[in-house]
Amino acid sequence: MIIEKDKVVAIDFELKLNDENGAVVEKTEENKPLTFLFGNGNLLEKFEDNLSGKKSGDAFAFGLKSDEAYGQRREDMVVDLPKDIFKNEKGEIMEDILVKDNFIPMKDEGGNVLNGKVLEVKDDAVNMDFNHPLAGQDIYFSGTVKNIREAKKEEIDHGHVHDEHTGTTHE
Repeated sequence: MIIEKDKVVAIDFELKLNDENGAVVEKTEENKPLTFLFGNGNLLEKFEDNLSGKKSGDAFAFGLKSDEAYGQRREDMVVDLPKDIFKNEKGEIMEDILVKDNFIPMKDEGGNVLNGKVLEVKDDAVNMDFNHPLAGQDIYFSGTVKNIREAKKEEIDHGHVHDEHTGTTHE
C-alpha cells in the first residue's frame, strides 16, 4: 500500500531548523509515531507532497523553505489585547496564564483557534504574538514511514484519525 489521499499514515520523524545539521525542534517518541489522515489539509501541503507515494518502511528526508512551511513572520500578527478579555467566570484576571512566553489558545472572529505567545503583560493590555513559532524558518524533516492503512469511513467523514485504543483523535 502507498501513501495517498484518505490513507491513515503513521511516521516516526525528526524536525530540525534549516537543514539536516540544524537544531532538533521536535521528534516522535519511541513507539509513538505521528498518525494522521493523509490528504485532508491537516498538515503542511509540501510536507504531504514529499510523503505521497511512499510505502511502509520507506525513509524520507527533505527540507521546506519558510514559504512552503509556516510562512514569513508578520508584524501585524503581534498585537496588544485588552487585559480584561482574560477574565474568568468570577470576573478576575487570570494572572496565572498571563506569563511571558506562555502560549494561550484563543479564537479569532471567525472561530478559528490561534495560539498566542505572551510577549509582555502591561497594566491594561497583553502583548501577544500569533505567528507560528516556526514562521520565518526553513525546516528539515527526516524519518521513516511506519504504517499505512485504509481510513475508516468515519475517519474520512470527520477529517481525522480515530485512535482505536483510546478514542483520541490526531489532527
